[in-house]
Amino acid sequence: MSNGKRLRLAAALLVVGFLFYAAVGLLHPDGPANDHPVVFAEYAASASWTAVHLGQFAGMAVIVAGLLTLAGVLDVGARGAGWVARLGAVSATVSLALYGVLQAVDGVALKQAVDAWTAAPEAEKAARFATAEAVRWLEWGTRSYQSFTFGLALVLLGSAVAATGRLPRALGYLIALSGLAYLVQGWVLGEEGFAGTNTVAILAGYVLILAWLVWLAVVAWRTREPARAASR
Repeated sequence: MSNGKRLRLAAALLVVGFLFYAAVGLLHPDGPANDHPVVFAEYAASASWTAVHLGQFAGMAVIVAGLLTLAGVLDVGARGAGWVARLGAVSATVSLALYGVLQAVDGVALKQAVDAWTAAPEAEKAARFATAEAVRWLEWGTRSYQSFTFGLALVLLGSAVAATGRLPRALGYLIALSGLAYLVQGWVLGEEGFAGTNTVAILAGYVLILAWLVWLAVVAWRTREPARAASR
């Protein structure tokens, strides 16, 4: 597969994965995430919880596949920048593994814990609630480190884009900037959980990713294949 085709494949995977991930995320039960009594009751009432979280994992897997494909394009013939791209690919792979753990904690364990809390007799509710909160805090930790590794992947791949010059350097800077938004998310999640500051960082990350995805798609589909040498 030529570099032009691989670049278009990377762009397609990233756009489809991101749009699917964002669309599924809109189906996630919404509520005051740090108000646990209120939000746990909302989670327990959700009938689509498992499907939503499985969909989120599928979307993230497609996004990471797109990042790995992009890293392969950047690695071709590059020296120092090639190593940066490879490290970005490793970080993206680790972020997907952590996202799988996150969805196991959030999509399975937390749902079971809040269901048990709402169904428990009054004498057991306090203990069940404490268990659900412990699972929630484990979710915070897992999501924090997943955000760190995903943000690092974007910073590294953005730096490789800027260094190789195969794509517009400003595009690389924008990719890296979106990665910084995820690094901020990782820090806020570890300190405050799902606070308002984290929501701002999430929205900033989404806007920046959408911007560079559109730019990358335009560049990819405008890239022409090199003319084949005429047969002798």
